[in-house]
Amino acid sequence: MKRLLTIALIAVASVANAQNTSKQEVTPELVEQRESLKKEITADYLALKTNLVTSDSVVATISAKSLAGALNKFKFKKLTLDQMNLATTTRKEIIDLANEIAATKNINKQRKAFATLSEKFWTIAAKIKPMDLPLYQQVCPMTGEVWLSDSKEIENPYYPKNMLTCGEVKASL
Repeated sequence: MKRLLTIALIAVASVANAQNTSKQEVTPELVEQRESLKKEITADYLALKTNLVTSDSVVATISAKSLAGALNKFKFKKLTLDQMNLATTTRKEIIDLANEIAATKNINKQRKAFATLSEKFWTIAAKIKPMDLPLYQQVCPMTGEVWLSDSKEIENPYYPKNMLTCGEVKASL
């Protein structure tokens, strides 16, 4: 009986300890770290877009690897279970697409994967974007392909030689 009571007390104590450690106190340092990670993710995405605008497939592989790595570190907060499942699934799909881009130096394959990546990135952009940075969803009306930018100026990453300025702002955050 005494042993059973001891086991029960240990179990209760470990559950209480797990709850305390899983709910870290929100400190200014943690907020700053999270904001820094959001800036890194957004900067990596924007660098990848710029690499495609300049048709630099080699540097695009580096930016894509960096984006995948930063997204791997990001944890979503304050979401319902359904929202969390959707956001986590979308993040994994974006990481897979970034890794696909990183795995090839074929600019056309990179652009094709980037089109899907951009659509998915927009669905979670509000949760990932830094507080002080506007994001614009832009679209090429000729193709319907979207991308994100931190500027209203159009630089089409899909057809930079023929249609660099082809596009329009579709939405903003």
